[in-house]
Amino acid sequence: MRVSAIGAAGLLLLVAACGGRDSGGAGTAASGECRGQQTTGITDKSIKLGGIYPLSGPASAYGDIPKGIKAYFDYINAEKGGIGGRKVEFVVRDDGYQPPKAVEEARRLVEQEQVFALFQTLGTPSTTATWDYTNQRKVPQVFVATGASKWGTDTAHPWTIGWQPNYVSEARVYAQYLKKEKPQAKVAVLYQNDDFGKDLLGGFKRAVEGTGITIVAEQSYEVTDPSIDPQMRNLAESKAEVFLDITTPKFGSQALAADARNTAWNPLHLINNVSASITVLKPVGFANVQGVVSATYYKDPNDPTWQNDPEMTLYRQKMRQYAPGADPDVPYHTFGWAVANSFHKAMEAARCPTREGLRDSVRDLKGVKIDMLLPGVTLDTGQGDGFPIESMQLMRFKGERWELFGDVIDTRKEFGPLTG
Repeated sequence: MRVSAIGAAGLLLLVAACGGRDSGGAGTAASGECRGQQTTGITDKSIKLGGIYPLSGPASAYGDIPKGIKAYFDYINAEKGGIGGRKVEFVVRDDGYQPPKAVEEARRLVEQEQVFALFQTLGTPSTTATWDYTNQRKVPQVFVATGASKWGTDTAHPWTIGWQPNYVSEARVYAQYLKKEKPQAKVAVLYQNDDFGKDLLGGFKRAVEGTGITIVAEQSYEVTDPSIDPQMRNLAESKAEVFLDITTPKFGSQALAADARNTAWNPLHLINNVSASITVLKPVGFANVQGVVSATYYKDPNDPTWQNDPEMTLYRQKMRQYAPGADPDVPYHTFGWAVANSFHKAMEAARCPTREGLRDSVRDLKGVKIDMLLPGVTLDTGQGDGFPIESMQLMRFKGERWELFGDVIDTRKEFGPLTG
């Protein structure tokens, strides 16, 4: 998959110096300030990005994300002159949610495709497998599609940074909700047996320490498992009042379906954000997922609250125009649109149109507004804070859509900064 808006896709012009911007840029810098910095993959007219997603395999539902990104870049290329006058080419590779394959694709993108940056590598296992390589090569690996807390706390990999709220902070939001609604709750947990699952579960355990909330059952699964039905049966035997569902989409659907089938066990079902898409819930049947609770930070295209929202209107129009085969109601498309807009803003704010300039820009974001994010949610990073988004709002599934409730929770203010 490519967003191709440059004449000869394989032609890369190396820029000897990077002083100033054309009229479409945001800010200028003296040529001496930028001279000597890396300009592979970027010219005065083009910028080449690479993304790695599981277009196949157990996490293939996430393959909708690059469709939203593609639509956004096609739109700004055709109607806005690209980013700072540079047309964006977005090259997408499939790793099948397999870390060794992700390493192979990262090398191909960097060494053969000569991309300027890796924009979005999806999944904690795949990003963990690739970040040593990208940082050794000093290639920006920006706004990775995973909420692992290490992307923001690690100091040995300055070229890698996340975007979405980290899993520890998300877990804190669920813990705060239970403290108010079920302060003596017994909790059963299903989690993916990797850094993703352990990160969110660990954050939840720390957040409920010293409270009346207890975890009475835990079951893990492997991404290669065909089914999580045995784990769900074991969890049901606990009779826990709350079920914390830490899964990726395929297994999220399975867990929701298993919960619905077991009429003898009716816990409050908390499902993590990465599996809260309509595409996960719909196969289970909306009647079977009523009352499920999750948290979010970006606008849901299915929520009538945003029916007349200017950004949502623009998104729907451009999705129909530039991605006619993609359903605008799929939230993963909306996610892609929002993160692409975030890259656009970060690149425009870079003092130098170089790899170093992008690296520094994404770590110096101050109240950057992204119109597809919920009101009150902005991009903020700085010294010692590598987490662009740290605010979320709870939502409950009702009827055929999610309904937001409560206020946007700024986890920085509510729980303090997250440190390594």
